[in-house]
Amino acid sequence: MTMTPLVYRYIFLDEGGNLDFSPSGTKYFTLTTITTSRPFSLYEPLSDLRYDLIESGLDLEYFHAAEDRQAVRDKVFAEVAKRLNGLRIDSLIIEKSKTGPAMRALDQFYPKMLGYLLRYLFNGDAIKNCDEVVVITDSLPVSTKRRAIEKAIKVVLGNMLPSGTPYRLLHHASKASLYLQLADYINWAIYRKWEGNDRRSYDLISGGIQSEYDFFQTGTTHYYKK
Repeated sequence: MTMTPLVYRYIFLDEGGNLDFSPSGTKYFTLTTITTSRPFSLYEPLSDLRYDLIESGLDLEYFHAAEDRQAVRDKVFAEVAKRLNGLRIDSLIIEKSKTGPAMRALDQFYPKMLGYLLRYLFNGDAIKNCDEVVVITDSLPVSTKRRAIEKAIKVVLGNMLPSGTPYRLLHHASKASLYLQLADYINWAIYRKWEGNDRRSYDLISGGIQSEYDFFQTGTTHYYKK
């Protein structure tokens, strides 16, 4: 008897900006998820690209958008742009000056914002007809931030997944995960659009974005000037 293979839905999470809620901090903070299933359509192309770049003379241990040369970023985004059909991209944009003081503590901010992003994602069809959901973030030391992230993800997954659907939350080093590196690249492109009005990379991947929500789009109160 042939067994039907299980269907796993993978969600890779990345963030952009900092959590300095003052004029010296970034204007925006972004949270972005990539949702996909195996086979990972970009795994082989990105792996091949990395070795092509190594053979061209670069010492490239892994991809990191903010640190890579523009020529490297161009090649990565070119590969991504050709394979957007296998990805679902969702992003939450937070204009930090509109964030009230009571919400800025990590144990308040992360559950609120990450919970909203995941609820928006799960209200669609991203997790339908799957046997297990696996959420993967960059590795973090045990800290208030890690506990806040874990709390938000576990509460939302526990409430939003169909009854009995298992889920796991994993923290992996981005150096060891091409798809965490991909999430970093895509989030970087979205962050650059909002923070610096730089659409160069964003326009290449915008076709894969399912949601890009400005959390405070209707807000008018700024708690400090940026």
